[in-house]
Amino acid sequence: MPGQDAEFDYRRYQQLLADAVDDSKRLAFIELLIQERAKERLQAQRASDRMAMTVATITTVLASAPG
Repeated sequence: MPGQDAEFDYRRYQQLLADAVDDSKRLAFIELLIQERAKERLQAQRASDRMAMTVATITTVLASAPG
């Protein structure tokens, strides 16, 4: 499918949705989607923070280099 995320497991979610035949299973499925999205956002934030720290370190090193 076009536009699929590399980490998004469509088949897994499709099966979980098919298995969600009652309200408790549907709510559990929704909760899982929310938790996994939150985890993805946290990972993205951490990657961004690491990149910012790397850029700051490189800037400091280059600023202190002679010439």
